[in-house]
Amino acid sequence: MSGKRIVVTGSNGHIGNNLVRELLSKDYSVVATVRDSHKGEPLNDFTGAERLTIEVADVLEKDSWQQIMQGADALIHTATIYSTTGESQLILDTANIGVENVFRAAAAAGVKRIIHTSSTAAVGSTPKGVVKDHTFWNDEAREPYSRAKTESERLAWSLAEELSLDLRVINPSAILGGSFFRPTPSVDFFEEAIQGKYPFSLKIPFPCVHVDDVVSAHIAALENDNASGRYILAPHTTYTVADIMRRIRQLYPQTKSPKRALPNRLVSLGIFQDWLGGLFGKPRTLTRRIAKGFFKGDSLFDSSRAENELGLEWKEFDTCVKDTVEAVL
Repeated sequence: MSGKRIVVTGSNGHIGNNLVRELLSKDYSVVATVRDSHKGEPLNDFTGAERLTIEVADVLEKDSWQQIMQGADALIHTATIYSTTGESQLILDTANIGVENVFRAAAAAGVKRIIHTSSTAAVGSTPKGVVKDHTFWNDEAREPYSRAKTESERLAWSLAEELSLDLRVINPSAILGGSFFRPTPSVDFFEEAIQGKYPFSLKIPFPCVHVDDVVSAHIAALENDNASGRYILAPHTTYTVADIMRRIRQLYPQTKSPKRALPNRLVSLGIFQDWLGGLFGKPRTLTRRIAKGFFKGDSLFDSSRAENELGLEWKEFDTCVKDTVEAVL
């Protein structure tokens, strides 16, 4: 596929901008889409930008997508709203209507190969104590983001069958690492932890993967003619948020990241702290419903398909933490 023309949606996101940079380094021509023109400006600084075209397009508006897809050899669809606090309907619509619009436009333009970025949120965290592989689905999704990822991936597979598309899906866990234009919910707690804004941490399951490995998986799925199905990216499955914060403090003793974790039986104190923050305008991230969901399941995932079929070799956990800290310090 080297030298081919690839459309990348959501190109200013954490995955998207790293993906565009790597595709350019491999001599691809890239059509990078953004919702607002100014959000694409940093992409112009990438090496190989002469092979980069930036298009302004909203996945909720279908009119412009068929023209964008013309002449493309493949589509990598990363565009989504990654938020635990945003408007629920907008999160769902961006995921579901977005998949519908870009997939149908790709098919109409003769683009068959599509790499779709889903999430382990679509795989689910239950049943507890069972290792979840590519055959598992989240049938208990309640929060908007989890619902959006689950529903849009199911829709992607349905459209692939209807439109005879060559679909490959990437299901990353929490994505760490640097090179983001703006922090995502997977990394935005790092800065506050470093500044000492958390008196304690919580033992919330936090499976994670480095953004470089996520990019490598997308490109391997793009280039490997034999790739198919879903690929879970969750090499570090045994860690919690408390482990992350403790490791930040160990690696960077000058920070104020909390050393101690609140026992699970006292998690209601964390919910209360989050509620107090909400009174002063801070987005709620740990409601009672969210906390219940965290502890109902676990983070046991099977990433062997990505290792065996895509040739993934994972960056170490400490590298995930270090690269994220360095990006926010």
